Amino acid sequence: MNISRIDLNLLVYLDVLLREKNVTRAADQLGISQPAMSNGLKRLRTLFNDPLLIRTSQGMTPTERATELEPTIRVLLIELEKAVQPRAEFDASMSDRVFRIMASDYAEATLLPLLIARLRNEAPNIILDIMTPSDVNFPDVEQGRVDMVINRFDSMPQSFHQKVLWRDDFSCLISETNPVLTDFNLEHYLQAQHVWVSKTGMGVGVGMDPADVQRLGWVDEALTRIGKQRHITVFTRHYQAACSLAERQDLIATVPSKMARLQQNNPRMRIVKPPFDILPIELTMAWSPLLQHNPGHRWMREMLTETANTIDKFQLR
Repeated sequence: MNISRIDLNLLVYLDVLLREKNVTRAADQLGISQPAMSNGLKRLRTLFNDPLLIRTSQGMTPTERATELEPTIRVLLIELEKAVQPRAEFDASMSDRVFRIMASDYAEATLLPLLIARLRNEAPNIILDIMTPSDVNFPDVEQGRVDMVINRFDSMPQSFHQKVLWRDDFSCLISETNPVLTDFNLEHYLQAQHVWVSKTGMGVGVGMDPADVQRLGWVDEALTRIGKQRHITVFTRHYQAACSLAERQDLIATVPSKMARLQQNNPRMRIVKPPFDILPIELTMAWSPLLQHNPGHRWMREMLTETANTIDKFQLR
């Protein structure tokens, strides 16, 4: 078949249909009518001589041929997106672009204040829309509805671009009045009460089970390796809340050190090294391949990377 006779819009239709697996949602995504999308699917079936999507009890299910085509179509569209991106440089000082950034409150408290300070000087009209992990899912990122996500991720779609912004070890935040400070060792750490805090990845979270050590994360995995377990009495997904509880209660918050150092000038708090080894964590920035070559997006990624590289200088001075 002569490629000049193929309507490239059909490839866009197919890409969205294979993601949504629903004609109505695919039409909404592309801003066209449902009959127009149905007609597009009909033309695609003729083009590929295959039904592509078959209605089953689970909804629209891709055929084997459609499953084979999906990664190829995605790569083709990404290359087309790259080819049509404007070559003009991004003028940050004049831009009023809105950047939507999903960030855990760990990243929001440590990284973003420094970023915002830089933006006020270098790009005062740029707007940040900061979203929480519960606001976003992987399709939002893949389709470019969110510019980038910044968090710790257990898994990531292979198509995403990503960059480690920093690695961080752990510190214990303890109230100045907590008696555990008189002799802070592993035995007394385990006898104390603890506030657990974590929010990894994206999406709506679920309740925690104190007995499910495998889901409790880095601190409790480190304790498991030495055959120990701490006594967790409060679970939270917010680092700021954990820090506040450690200040006002007889609770220990074991948190990433860059988060702990935000309390270094608080006379009511002590920052103490944990009495056991914990593997460092990585703060990662990820974004859609659709945005990889966008000049404005590239500029913001560079700003975030440069800002992340300066955080220790600001926190330790």
